Amino acid sequence: MNERATLGLGFDWSLPYPSRRQPVLARNAVATSQPLATQAGVAMLAKGGNAVDAALATAITLTVVEPCSNGLGSDLFAILWTGSELVGLNASGRAPAAWSPSRFAGREKMPERGWEAVTIPGAVSGWRALSQRFGELPFADLFEPAIRYARDGFAVSPIIAEKWALAVPHMPPDLGWFEHFLPRGRAPLPGERWSSAALAAALETIAATDGEAFYRGALAHAMVRHAQSARAAHTLEDFAAHTADWVTPLALPYRDVTVHEIPPNGQGIAALIALGVLGSFDLASMPPDSPAAQHLMIEAMKLGFADAYRYVSDRAHMTVAPEALLDRDYLAARARLIDPNRATNFGPGEPPRSGTVYLCAGDENGMLVSLIQSNYMGFGSGVVVPGTGISLQNRGTGFSLKSGHPNEVAGGKRPYHTIIPGFVTRDGAPLAAFGVMGGPIQPPGHVQTLVRLVDYRMNPQAVLDAPRWKVAPNGAVDLEDSASPALRDALVAMGHEIAGQPDSYMDFGAGQFIVKSEDGYVAASDPRRDGQAAGF
Repeated sequence: MNERATLGLGFDWSLPYPSRRQPVLARNAVATSQPLATQAGVAMLAKGGNAVDAALATAITLTVVEPCSNGLGSDLFAILWTGSELVGLNASGRAPAAWSPSRFAGREKMPERGWEAVTIPGAVSGWRALSQRFGELPFADLFEPAIRYARDGFAVSPIIAEKWALAVPHMPPDLGWFEHFLPRGRAPLPGERWSSAALAAALETIAATDGEAFYRGALAHAMVRHAQSARAAHTLEDFAAHTADWVTPLALPYRDVTVHEIPPNGQGIAALIALGVLGSFDLASMPPDSPAAQHLMIEAMKLGFADAYRYVSDRAHMTVAPEALLDRDYLAARARLIDPNRATNFGPGEPPRSGTVYLCAGDENGMLVSLIQSNYMGFGSGVVVPGTGISLQNRGTGFSLKSGHPNEVAGGKRPYHTIIPGFVTRDGAPLAAFGVMGGPIQPPGHVQTLVRLVDYRMNPQAVLDAPRWKVAPNGAVDLEDSASPALRDALVAMGHEIAGQPDSYMDFGAGQFIVKSEDGYVAASDPRRDGQAAGF
């Protein structure tokens, strides 16, 4: 690369992959998967709000304008640099108290749709907690764009229209989804306007009560009535007992930076394990898209997933401390299992005993937010509470039914969770807020994008434009079509099983990046979605 290409932040500013986008440089920035939501965040910054206000307005608006990915019944995680410290928030929900292994006896796996897949949703509690602790604007102000789009309608974008239509065959017919989301008897076409007076009213109620109505008021009563009509276990006591918890993010040194993830029940630790393993290899000496580099990343990710699937659950139920899975000597030992020339089937190690939207926002005073919320599988459970527009997640399907497994279903317990916000610091200062939405693609997405950012010094837009792969629980690899045929052939020759994984909704994920610069931020949005990075 030439000198001109690397001026500034030390990035290579070229865009070597097909893309219609450029990185956005600004003192205040928002990046997310839907332009209307991005503009809601920018509006809060222009109004005098901070990065938390921007992130929350964006997240709330996304429940309306990208309903295939999230809703009022979502879960949420966040990591943010407050200006002086890094804090994390776990606003994921717990199982109803009455859930137990016996309730699901005779099933091979947890249900994917209906009330039996719904844990108590946490996103609203996350909005409230973040606003109360760090926000500058009144909580109700953050809802104004979302209420307007719900009441007056918005033109559905092509990608969201596609995901909407793909969900129709998978939704249960009698739990409110069809009535709410298919008012014309079909999914909206690109450019058609969709609105929901019920959703607008629910947003107004949440805004006016600081979220209290969702857990102890009229909206909680509406959800429980609907649950009881379906003979589900959810009670008013389950909703009233919900809490969002402030947590200390996990940290792993990688090259000259430190990578941070929310601790379990989230799967972010799988990405940290993979990065810890990759620390034993000199990736920068290999071309970024070479079979040698891609093979090492795939193998490291397989090791990360092997341990995550075995050990990760609600933190209170884990038999191995998260810190033990990140022990330097343990990760070095796991790295030695990798054959640089051949694919390997890895099992979990023995550590020392001791459908999603992602967004980020940064303001000119140094606050930087990494936030993710999700209904999980496209549109979640397929449950929409009549008269409210509340579309509920299906996070209960993340539990295991294997007897004795740390992630075995139980009342009051949080399930293994796929959504993970990421954060990077350097020398104790914030460097980047990032994330890649899309269920099991998220840890591989974190690993691949961070390696390109840190090892190869690619600019954030090139990082997101590059071809990606994902790894199935059985170790099979799915390569994006934009990957070169030569890479595909080389990985097959190394023994990798290249198998397309049916995943019409999540595909290869969609990410956002905001990276700190000398005088502001560099923001980027993934071309795989409608997204937008914007700022001023």
